Amino acid sequence: MKVLFTHSYFQHLDPKQVAHAQPYPPLGTILAAALLRQHGFDVHLFDTMFVRDPKELTSVLESFVPDVVVLYDDGFNYLTKMCLSNMKRAAMQMQDIAHQFGCKVIVSSSDATDHATEYLQEKADVVITGEAEFTLLELLQQYREGNTDLHLVKGIVYKSTDGSITKTLSRPVHKQLDELPLPAWDLVDIAPYKKVWQHHHGYFSINMATTRGCPYKCNWCAKPIYGNTYHMRSPQHVVAEIKLLQELFHMDHIWFADDIFGLKRSWVAEFAMQVREAGISIPFKIQSRADLLVQENYVQDLAASGCAEIWMGAESGSQKVLDAMDKGTTVLQIRQARALLKKHHIKAAFFLQFGYPEETKEDIDLTLKLLAETMPDDIGISVSYPLPGTVFYERVKSQLSTKSNWEHSDDLELMYQQTFSKAYYRKLHRYTHSFFRLEQARSESLASLMKYPRMIRYALQKKYYQHLMKRANYAD
Repeated sequence: MKVLFTHSYFQHLDPKQVAHAQPYPPLGTILAAALLRQHGFDVHLFDTMFVRDPKELTSVLESFVPDVVVLYDDGFNYLTKMCLSNMKRAAMQMQDIAHQFGCKVIVSSSDATDHATEYLQEKADVVITGEAEFTLLELLQQYREGNTDLHLVKGIVYKSTDGSITKTLSRPVHKQLDELPLPAWDLVDIAPYKKVWQHHHGYFSINMATTRGCPYKCNWCAKPIYGNTYHMRSPQHVVAEIKLLQELFHMDHIWFADDIFGLKRSWVAEFAMQVREAGISIPFKIQSRADLLVQENYVQDLAASGCAEIWMGAESGSQKVLDAMDKGTTVLQIRQARALLKKHHIKAAFFLQFGYPEETKEDIDLTLKLLAETMPDDIGISVSYPLPGTVFYERVKSQLSTKSNWEHSDDLELMYQQTFSKAYYRKLHRYTHSFFRLEQARSESLASLMKYPRMIRYALQKKYYQHLMKRANYAD
């Protein structure tokens, strides 16, 4: 049986990400493809990352002639979890094209899990809900054997012969991640990825994942695939993949795309030892939480294993907002984590979120104060974004209009009632970036200012603050 894998992330439809120029291959997609190939299926990949038009699928269908087309979004790419509207339209268009060619169409994505009926009405034959690899394998084995009765396949929604929608029992997540094959990297044309990275950044980064899921319960975070589970690969298995990728691609950097890298300190310690014994020296970037990063031994092991940059979900400088989000962290921990990372020469970057219900001007000022006093190395700013299946979504869904998803990742549309206007938050977004860059520049130049006489130093600082105050009128 011939199976064509594809996904619905078209980078050119997301201007912000085009500007960032940090594309990564569809990791989850090629991992599923590797499992199918291990079980005798003929697999091929139509990677849409640099594709300009979903209609380009047509020529691939004509040349490969698959029996089944699988739209399998990369669950390790947080952008796919946002369920952007322009990507959804592209997915629907590819479903229709595949259907016209007489292919079975199977869909696996966060959005399809939440809106299975909608996808089935738009030419999909089956939607996989939740973790998909073994569900997909069992489903295709049924097809290969000629079985059309799918009610025993756990984890799917499909159209029965009478036209009714049938949802089967849920499939438990797979806990033994080392049993999965390594991703089918040979299916990816890596050249355009490397070209973009080297042209814009001077180095090449590749993506990996060491875990699945997140056990924390931030009430705005959607988890349609793994729920609140958390499972890890062994450090030995991860190091084996790093060595393979070194041989294949000679990368300069790794992005570990886990929701939370190294939740257990013992795992991080073992990983650091395995990296050292393998003679690996590759810097990497991860996501983590402030409450984990206040443990000095833990941070030391991260540094020893090559961690160069950590993005933490700071979200807000207001404890009131953090508590309302059920974040489970404190502003003090954010400050302590920042200091500890700086001590161990790891860059600290903050994810910030404005617009959570009942946020006030005072809460916003506390976030700006946190930025000015901790001076992270980078920031990412968004506004609260309600996704199905979250407590936050349930709180605001009655306020949602016909628009329930962003068009692209820089849309920043507040789709519910908030303390301030949509225009206010757009201006706040721009102001915060300007404020941060100015503070960053001031901090970096402070040492050089010290060589000037006191009066000149005072005049330069006064000029800087006058410039800053001109830009500080974001409340207008």
